[in-house]
Amino acid sequence: MNKVIKTISLVAVAAITFTQAHAASFDFKDPKGVNNVAFSMDAPLEYISGTANGISGTVEFDPEHPEKTSGTITLDTTTLMVANSMMRDHMLGGSWMDVENHPTITFTAKKLKDVKKEGSKYSATAKGSITIKGTTKELELPVTLTYLPGKLADRNQGMQGDILVIRSDFTILRSEFGINAGQNEDKVADEIELKLSIAGFHAK
Repeated sequence: MNKVIKTISLVAVAAITFTQAHAASFDFKDPKGVNNVAFSMDAPLEYISGTANGISGTVEFDPEHPEKTSGTITLDTTTLMVANSMMRDHMLGGSWMDVENHPTITFTAKKLKDVKKEGSKYSATAKGSITIKGTTKELELPVTLTYLPGKLADRNQGMQGDILVIRSDFTILRSEFGINAGQNEDKVADEIELKLSIAGFHAK
């Protein structure tokens, strides 16, 4: 009986060790400041585009079980940028993004579905929620994850570890998040296209 118990214990320890060796937490606060979200709005009178690079957050990823991917990505709304300085002031103000009272946008991923793997890339649909100006909406969006084990030193000299790159293109409606709903739609489209391109790091 003791041998059976010992064997079961060893199997359990091996299983835990195997799981820990494959699952990892990736940090998306990029020391290079390269991570960014691009946004655009194509209204009848004006096309507006810009970026934001205040990205942070963590994602748990296991290449053996990518469907279990979860985590939260946070965007600092004060880093939202457009070329026209006056337009940026309006965008950050109380009628629009109201960054003083809502300094972040967050996306929380709960899991992936319909995962397809091709080489180092995983395409899937992420199920989760997005919070903008205090309003949270459930959503599903297409994502591509590229897992690059051992490549951190190639990007950040002196650091050893893995990289996880996440890309996604999706749209939201500003009217659903109280962003000056119904106003100035001839110049500022209701539909906002978002392009996410970020890299996370798991140091070893």
